[in-house]
Amino acid sequence: MDPNTQQDLARLFMRIVLGALILMHGIAKLNGGMGGIVDLVESRGLPGFLGYGVLLGEVLAPILLIVGWHARVGGALVAINMLFAIFLVHMGQLNDLNGQGGWALELQAMFLVSGLALALLGPGRFSANGK
Repeated sequence: MDPNTQQDLARLFMRIVLGALILMHGIAKLNGGMGGIVDLVESRGLPGFLGYGVLLGEVLAPILLIVGWHARVGGALVAINMLFAIFLVHMGQLNDLNGQGGWALELQAMFLVSGLALALLGPGRFSANGK
């Protein structure tokens, strides 16, 4: 297999996995309601409507990634969403380890960096954009 095909397959795998994993969080928020997120945002002194931004980062962005349509935008939205999640929920865990000795925020960091990587790399040839 030529290197270009390998790179395009790697982007496809990364898009689908990141998109599916983030979308599960978005579906949970749609099913559970947005009240908790809005309350959390307001408790930090921000306008409550910003809580609905989670729908961009956890529903729209993953769909863009999975389909590969404007996946750079989708990756950037995931990265921004994770920055907000870290700021709003996980700041107290920045220096913590989990029960297995890993960083307490390793999942959030993986989502953040994967979104950023896809924003920089683009969707690849196996996408709706085909780039």
